Amino acid sequence: MAEKEKEKEKAKQQQKPAAKQQKPAQKGEAKPKAAPVKAVIEKPAEAPRLKRRFFDEIVPAMMDERGYENVFEVPRLKKIVINMGVSEAKENIQALDAARDDLIVIAGQMPQVRRAKKSISNFKLREGMPIGLRVTLRGDRMYEFIDRLIAMAVPRIRDFRGLEPRGFDGRGNYNLGLREQLIFPEINLEKVGKTRGMNVTFVTSAKSDEEGFDLLDKLGMPFKRPAKQAKEAKPA
Repeated sequence: MAEKEKEKEKAKQQQKPAAKQQKPAQKGEAKPKAAPVKAVIEKPAEAPRLKRRFFDEIVPAMMDERGYENVFEVPRLKKIVINMGVSEAKENIQALDAARDDLIVIAGQMPQVRRAKKSISNFKLREGMPIGLRVTLRGDRMYEFIDRLIAMAVPRIRDFRGLEPRGFDGRGNYNLGLREQLIFPEINLEKVGKTRGMNVTFVTSAKSDEEGFDLLDKLGMPFKRPAKQAKEAKPA
């Protein structure tokens, strides 16, 4: 009996028609519709808080104070350039690697190696030798860096009494010199072999130093104040 049932099942399977294969669409025939693909929509990252504050508060305030008729007349930050000199790299290339690691942590971006443009025998310098690092920050990274600089790094400067406002170049750009990288809390003090200074340049679209000072002051840069102005700023 069992053998007869197996033979019947085989006969039924042979009688079933084979699955139809999709033939290629001929001319004039409609092509088969493909299965719909679900689109993945990524949410945009939230803008840095200093950037939101600039567009929400600082831009309207400067338009009222200075009488700008257009939003694009308001001066703004274009970029921030960080330069770090590594003079010992001409003798010890490992010093350049250590400085690069520190600058990556500070800026959040890979720095560019700067090389000597000409040979100077008195400094034992040859053309093409690596002597420094440079990072250019724009967009969100620029606002995040200046926010960390103002809120966490500058207050850690020894005997800090305010930034010198004489660092403007006459075109609204401001240069800030820092003596050591240890003021940034991201730096691990145990791994630092040598303290290195750096120069931070704030490039703005301001047409004068007065406009550039007003912009950076509203962003929160703690500039030194004259004695009379400091007394007026204190609450009664």
